[in-house]
Amino acid sequence: MNTYRNIVGKINYGFFLAFVALLPFPQIAIRYAMVLWAISWLLEGRWLHRPASPRTNKMIIPFLLFGLWYGWKAVSGLWAPDHAAWGSQMERCMTFALVVPIALWGVNRYYDWRTAGKVLVYSCLIAVPFYIITLTVFYHHPELATIAHGRMAWNYNLPNWHLFVSDNISVLKHRLFLCSVELFGACIACQLWKNKWHVLLPSLAVMVSTIPLTGSRQSVLTAAALLAVGILYAFPRPMRWKYGTGVLLLVMVLGGLVLQMHPRMHDVHLSDISRIREISPEHNVRFNIWGAALQNPSDYLLYGLGGGQSREYIYEIFHEKGYSYGGEQHFHPHNQYLTEAMEIGIFGMLLFIAAWLAVPLCASNKGKKTAVLMTVLFMMNMFTDCMFASFCGIALWAVGMLFIFLQSDAQSEQ
Repeated sequence: MNTYRNIVGKINYGFFLAFVALLPFPQIAIRYAMVLWAISWLLEGRWLHRPASPRTNKMIIPFLLFGLWYGWKAVSGLWAPDHAAWGSQMERCMTFALVVPIALWGVNRYYDWRTAGKVLVYSCLIAVPFYIITLTVFYHHPELATIAHGRMAWNYNLPNWHLFVSDNISVLKHRLFLCSVELFGACIACQLWKNKWHVLLPSLAVMVSTIPLTGSRQSVLTAAALLAVGILYAFPRPMRWKYGTGVLLLVMVLGGLVLQMHPRMHDVHLSDISRIREISPEHNVRFNIWGAALQNPSDYLLYGLGGGQSREYIYEIFHEKGYSYGGEQHFHPHNQYLTEAMEIGIFGMLLFIAAWLAVPLCASNKGKKTAVLMTVLFMMNMFTDCMFASFCGIALWAVGMLFIFLQSDAQSEQ
């Protein structure tokens, strides 16, 4: 029996490392690695034994809160008019239910956050030339892109190479999710190589280069927020609160100035926020999406429309207003908080926020810093996009939470 568990345990850890390594790459392989990892954990049989050690019991709280949030999404199917959309979301978000027992019963002794962290960092470094080389080939040989991606649209009429990359990289992997993985990898690299500046600085430069490469606007502000938190951790603990607000404001203002120079900001006018409920062809598409979602909050604020129903709701509002561009597409709300309010109501949204706040509050040891950084990364990105509308965001959440779980376990540090 022990031999069986040792063999399956090694296989399970191998699938976990493969899952981590695939995070920066296109989504298709990540899902299979996740499924194999979960199945091998079940085959190992840890769920037949005692739950995780008391050292990590506190860290189970945010896992359970996310599980409750997923459960409320499942219950919302009772009043969801489109059960196909609800079922699709439940299938995509099933990871939130699967990872709860894994956290509850723990993982085997082969798991080590440092080894997994190195796999993630090296994978993030390899991903940058991978995308550059792939897009170079597609740029010069459009027929290969057609074979690889079928009907997916590629724009070959852009005036220069930089615009071609930023416009088409999302065909391979959405720019925000790629930058999110790279920024999380940068956070892990800072912990692994904090005393090896000759290795750390070039690695950070490569990973952060994905922001100008992809043209992700939100990632500029997210990177600024992560930098501010990193600077605060450089201060002694008693001085963090004293200088924290000033450092945060300074870095965020600098990030805002950099963002204003971003080439993709030409269609964004912050004055439109004051007229957010208006829908007009003159507005940025994302502002129009938010405006459509906020037309009649009383429609959903109490208990929500039901899981997966936000896209159809926005589509119907666009159709009623005669907005042809939006009316041709089913947009998600591009704001995770707004999505939760629309689909499961205000109390469901508060449960979702509580789950995120519990992540840094319940982490300990080295896991505390990773928890703070991951929470900042996700909560910043969720203002302008739905991080859980794609399996890429869900996979990053799962890996990040398990990194925190391993770091919070005192035994894993010995």
